[in-house]
Amino acid sequence: MRLLVTGASGLLGLNLALDAAQSHEVIGVDRNTLASAPFKIIRTELLDVGAFERAIDEAKPDAVIHCAAMADVDACEQNPGLARQTNAELPARVAQVCVQRKTRLVHVSTDAVFDGKKEGSYSEADEPHPGGVYATTKYEGEKAVLQVNPDACVARVNFYGWSLTGKRSLAEFFVNHLSNGASVNGFTNVIFCPMLVGHLSGILMLMLKRGLHGLYHAVGPQAMTKYQFGIEIARRFGFRESLISPQSVEASNLTARRSHNLWLSTHKLSTDLQLKLPDLSTGLAKFYAQYQQGYPQKIRSYAQVSAAEVGE
Repeated sequence: MRLLVTGASGLLGLNLALDAAQSHEVIGVDRNTLASAPFKIIRTELLDVGAFERAIDEAKPDAVIHCAAMADVDACEQNPGLARQTNAELPARVAQVCVQRKTRLVHVSTDAVFDGKKEGSYSEADEPHPGGVYATTKYEGEKAVLQVNPDACVARVNFYGWSLTGKRSLAEFFVNHLSNGASVNGFTNVIFCPMLVGHLSGILMLMLKRGLHGLYHAVGPQAMTKYQFGIEIARRFGFRESLISPQSVEASNLTARRSHNLWLSTHKLSTDLQLKLPDLSTGLAKFYAQYQQGYPQKIRSYAQVSAAEVGE
């Protein structure tokens, strides 16, 4: 398969491209953040008029996985116009072009489309009520994709892993601080379902292979608080758990509102793929093994000398 991956310097885009390149021909789309990579890179600004059309015509892919996004939630609040261009208008254009080119599409969305007020888990049938610019623009994007391209697959995700900057995932935040003996806070009233980015990459590729279309929740099968997630990382890495202080999200200095409950049901995905999704312990074991094997340094070696923070 020839695969075009947008946002190829982001946490998901880079890990996905690296994994897929082992058995497929991968072309990554990147602004100018990657210095090198073991896959072909098309350097362009996707918000420019005609940029995605030129990229897909150059790559001639069998499928596109659209990872590019403005993923910094607080930055979206500060620049809602750019967030809408990136998270809503660009996905609509990508979906339309994929229809015209008869190219399969997986569009990456987010669990944040839900306001978190429901008791229990959210299914794909639940109506999102996004709060804040990031969540609203991402929801607009996924709706636009399915409207213009019903054969596309939209995956709502939440993931962690090693990134180009070393600062893109919550797991990296805990590792970076705890490894230096620094105290951190962990939110006790924010529930989510984290999945290792390498496992998510494999699932997205399997969704393409099986020809899935429509909306899916592609997150970890276990729900937990962010505080619990930090504790699990500390235990796996042998860091002091006492360095993590339980705190409510309201006590933080974050700009954008965070949903309290982002527990997403994965029943539809696991049923349609006929697959038991990897649990947290399996993901953290691989995350720790990568740490021991120098994978974080390998990832960062692909960056330009002054890599900017990049979207997922």
